[in-house]
Amino acid sequence: MISWRKHYKRGLIAIGLLLSTTASIYAQGDAKNGEKLFKANCTACHALDKQLVGPALGGVVDKVKTEQNLGADWLHKWIKDNKALRASGDKYANELFEKFNKVEMLAFPSLSDKDIDDILEYTTNPPKAEPAADAAATGTDANSVAALEAAKKDSVNSKIILISLFAIGGLLLWLLLKLRQLVKLQQTDDLAGLNATRAVSFADLYKKYHYVGKGILVLLGIFAAYGVWNSLMWIGVYKGYKPEQPIHFSHKIHAGENKIDCQLCHSSAKYGKVSEIPSMNVCMNCHRSISEYKGKYMEPGKDKSFYDGEIKKIYAATGWDPDKQQYTGKTQPVEWVRIHNMPDFVYFNHSQHVVAGEQAIINSYNKKNPTAKIDVVCKACHGQVDSMNVVQMANDFTMGWCIECHRTTEVDMNNGYNKEYFKNLHDKLKKQYPHSEGKITVDAIGGLECGKCHY
Repeated sequence: MISWRKHYKRGLIAIGLLLSTTASIYAQGDAKNGEKLFKANCTACHALDKQLVGPALGGVVDKVKTEQNLGADWLHKWIKDNKALRASGDKYANELFEKFNKVEMLAFPSLSDKDIDDILEYTTNPPKAEPAADAAATGTDANSVAALEAAKKDSVNSKIILISLFAIGGLLLWLLLKLRQLVKLQQTDDLAGLNATRAVSFADLYKKYHYVGKGILVLLGIFAAYGVWNSLMWIGVYKGYKPEQPIHFSHKIHAGENKIDCQLCHSSAKYGKVSEIPSMNVCMNCHRSISEYKGKYMEPGKDKSFYDGEIKKIYAATGWDPDKQQYTGKTQPVEWVRIHNMPDFVYFNHSQHVVAGEQAIINSYNKKNPTAKIDVVCKACHGQVDSMNVVQMANDFTMGWCIECHRTTEVDMNNGYNKEYFKNLHDKLKKQYPHSEGKITVDAIGGLECGKCHY
């Protein structure tokens, strides 16, 4: 009995020493600083709670100690230069390399030992998120709250207006009935008899006032013809058109909140005729590592679970298994709804506008719209896309709209292309447009020629 108690006490002492040793390893760094370093250097490939490109790093110090009997010094070597560690013949380093499809982790020789200790402390004891006092942390941002309040106010105002209209209508009806009664009371017997014998018809009225009638008919005909002509002129004009897409994509989150450049996704807009819809592989360049939404901005009526569900649609379309971190080969086509679609007989080259006319278009737009200036040429035609949750057609895209732009956009004759190409035309253009003060617009260099835009 004494021997058992002796071994029991020794066991407790050993466990206590082990826990104290483990605690000392975990307490070497600053978890808050480690969180910043982790987010800056590691989140592209790692998460604490799940596997991404690399393994989940939550509790990695304890895991390496328990499974491989390796300490924090091994993790220091792995993080600073894993390639050199593998080259040295380290068994566990080479096992990890093989296990994760031979994807070589970046080396971080610039991280100090203190930095690595902070990162390891964060993976061991991540600090609890402090409750945010602003509206964004509760699921909506200030804009969303303001939008909801405005919607409620508009709803109340609509009800007040509707009730007022009903009241006015009822009052008018009551007045009409009272006037009818008053007229009947004022009619004499002789007047009533005369009215009973008088026959009044539309034919009689038209015969008496036929010139007025014909004039009214002519005016009605003119208004009807104008209405038909106006409706025909607006066929194919879909300004404000913003269809729901099979996968929700908020340009405000991507281009606005995260400042992603338009041409990162629409790469052919600069050097190609058509600005194509990005393939799902472009989405996966980021979303292979971003499997959930962690942003503060929320659209009205949407929450984190909604955005996470849309990311899963991307995975389903590309055949990506986020748990195994590999493609299954089972893809699903995404049927995007096209918004901007030029007629077949219209020629439009994106590169000509984005490259050759970029600065000229930006300058012209900002001159005409001093209160709503743009910083990228895309916005001149497509509007403030970085503020749109659902992309819509921002302009008419009619022939008149294009011609007006060509007539008001000044050509930069000093850029490399125009300076060389129009070298022999400068003097001729100055003579042809003497009042231009040296400023030549697009229409002066063929911007209104039919063959430039139509086949």
